[in-house]
Amino acid sequence: MRNVISLVLGGGRGSRLYPLTKYRSKPAVPLAGKYRLIDIPLSNCINSGLKRIYVLTQFMSVSLHRHIRQTYRFDRFDAGFVEILAAQQTMDKGTDWYEGTADAVRKNLRYIEQPGVDYVLILSGDQLYNMDFREMIFTHRKSGAAVTIAGIPVSREDAGALGVMRLDDTGRVIGFVEKPQTAEAIDSVSMDPAWIDAQGIPSNGRDCLASMGIYLFNRDKLVELLRANDDEDFGKQVFPAAIGSEHVQVHLFDGYWEDIGTTRAFYEANLNLAGPNPPFELANPEAPVFTRARVLPPSVLDGATIKGSLLADGCRIGAGVVIENSVIGLRCVIGANTTIRDSILLGADYYESAEDAAKHAARNEPPLGIGAGTLIEGAIVDKNCRIGDNVRIVNSAKVDASEGDACVIREGIPIIVKDAILNDGWNL
Repeated sequence: MRNVISLVLGGGRGSRLYPLTKYRSKPAVPLAGKYRLIDIPLSNCINSGLKRIYVLTQFMSVSLHRHIRQTYRFDRFDAGFVEILAAQQTMDKGTDWYEGTADAVRKNLRYIEQPGVDYVLILSGDQLYNMDFREMIFTHRKSGAAVTIAGIPVSREDAGALGVMRLDDTGRVIGFVEKPQTAEAIDSVSMDPAWIDAQGIPSNGRDCLASMGIYLFNRDKLVELLRANDDEDFGKQVFPAAIGSEHVQVHLFDGYWEDIGTTRAFYEANLNLAGPNPPFELANPEAPVFTRARVLPPSVLDGATIKGSLLADGCRIGAGVVIENSVIGLRCVIGANTTIRDSILLGADYYESAEDAAKHAARNEPPLGIGAGTLIEGAIVDKNCRIGDNVRIVNSAKVDASEGDACVIREGIPIIVKDAILNDGWNL
């Protein structure tokens, strides 16, 4: 697999995940208590034997760079690497930033034109799935395609938010519509469910095949396509244009796949991982999820009741605490008799010293963590927040969206922003 280069696209603004992306790039957003979104595509590559990986970054990327640098180090005899390609000023491109996914790759062609590269795998940095890319490479080689794209069956109800493809009987793409909004548009690319069943994937009534945004190119063809024009986006421009002139094949996939591009998707994906039968298995011995190894003590629980939740390392949970259907991140400190339900706590980056706690107390500010007697329900609490005693974070009024210095509501979900301070008795 040394003739395959993987490019993970992590340069988008992530505006639909704001304020979680206020201080970090989207791929750096924490996931499942102890991981980050970028760990998913990187782990999929490593588990597939692909260890020559570039991560393209741009906005708010300091924490992402730090995480990659501290996590992904290969044996010196392995010849593998995970390197960061940040948007930068160059002699030929001036101060141009990445204008889209295709533009980002175009500005870094010199890295994939190095000798010994035959294929280029292009991935998104904000999706949750487990895929063996070796199977996709096999499909690509067997079909003799110039481009192969991963596709997943979806219902008509879900097709409107995705790029939908139509195939011929050999699996070659012959039609494509980006986010079809009418029944006529969906009909133009819908598939016979019997064909999907015949490929060994139960259609279950799904008659649309959606692009997963995972592309495998012959290296030379990718270079040719990107140099032929100034197209900025793979999904909207490069891929649809290639259908008419190139052999574009589909690699069918029917496992769990979630595009974590919005607050609601992020919220639901995390809570699904905390359920009794999670759709994505974090403890898969065949395909582990890698992340930064931290030297943290075990979590301490003092008479707490925890049901259907994920609890990360280094937490201190007080007496009488009730946690239900929630994700509790690293180093969370939770005071006595607090209730956390259907919520995501991203944790803390550090433990607070007695000296720092005294400084905040002198300003009448609570210590790092969550105070006693607090209720948090249906919310997301970002890192390093100071939440006092008897605070209530519940969207009882069912507000869909609102702005605030400490609390932002998106898609009905209250989000306590990073480093926020909520004093005793604060009430949403």
